[in-house]
Amino acid sequence: MLSYILKRLFLIIPTLWGIITINFIVIQFLPGGPVEQTIARLTLPSFSATSRLENQSEAASVGERSDQQVTQGVSEETLDRIKRMYGFDQPVLQRYVNMLQAYVVFDLGKSYYRDASVLSIIAEKLPVSMSLGIWSTLLVYGISIPLGIKKAQKPGSRFDRVSTNLLLLGNATPTFLFAIIMIIFFASGEYFTIFPLRGLVSDDFVNLTWYQKIIDYFWHLVLPISAIIIGSFATLTLLTKNSFLDEIHKTYVLTARLKGLDEKNVLYKHVLRNALLLIISSIPGAIVEMFFTGSLLIEIIFSLDGLGLLSYEATIQRDYPVVFGTLYLFSLLGLLVNLLSDLTYSLVDKRINFSKQ
Repeated sequence: MLSYILKRLFLIIPTLWGIITINFIVIQFLPGGPVEQTIARLTLPSFSATSRLENQSEAASVGERSDQQVTQGVSEETLDRIKRMYGFDQPVLQRYVNMLQAYVVFDLGKSYYRDASVLSIIAEKLPVSMSLGIWSTLLVYGISIPLGIKKAQKPGSRFDRVSTNLLLLGNATPTFLFAIIMIIFFASGEYFTIFPLRGLVSDDFVNLTWYQKIIDYFWHLVLPISAIIIGSFATLTLLTKNSFLDEIHKTYVLTARLKGLDEKNVLYKHVLRNALLLIISSIPGAIVEMFFTGSLLIEIIFSLDGLGLLSYEATIQRDYPVVFGTLYLFSLLGLLVNLLSDLTYSLVDKRINFSKQ
């Protein structure tokens, strides 16, 4: 097993290198880079607007123009100074090598537009994404797995049919639409004002007692987490149900029943371990998805400043250190989680031995 782990860890290096290299090459062909963005901020009056969304719209419009159109009218001295500020006075190959050397020691650089390092920016935004990701994942798995087992015990029953229809309805409901509906009914004041409308904690959070802080924190998470998980139950629940149904009809289950074991022992001591294999295979993707994707609209709607919003703004503003830094960390995390999934396979089913491969 140790040799297998070492091989997988070694394979992470070329995989990360390939991901970073492909994205670095793609970035070179995108118009409206940081040099053009800075010139636009200095020359275009609309960039002085205070609205965050307006500035993002202007930044996107700069990306649609050619580099020559944006830099036209700027002196060569000013242009050279801006290029030097962002390191674009160096050849492309040199910038690529410098980036790889820095990433080896986890030096992700400093943001172009924020007076902070990429690591500190990610650390600042991480609590929001962790709050949404951890509790959403726990709720989805905590509800979907028992529900899938219950449906497998009574396939074709009224409970099975009704729950399946509800799951499919939730899966077909857009996340942002469900979020807006909940805001209208439970936070806008038009019907009820039960939950807070924005933020992760209240303004007076520091003055609350420890148990009031816990209540306040979870109270703020009710609406955004509900919006995130509404469409996440169907896949995992039906996967759990089908996995159990597939195992229940196998010979070893019939043998266990003939030996006189009750249904509870058969289900949870024999079927559960084998049926969990397919469910475990979905955990890495679920973790990465819950943490780092799909939450952009939720963060905007509920005014949560997390990693989803950070990645979007960095892409629009062409803040390359933030773009590449988050990509590097997220890719590394995804690869490590996949390795953890394989190790969990071997723990759940002793028949699986990766060391023989």
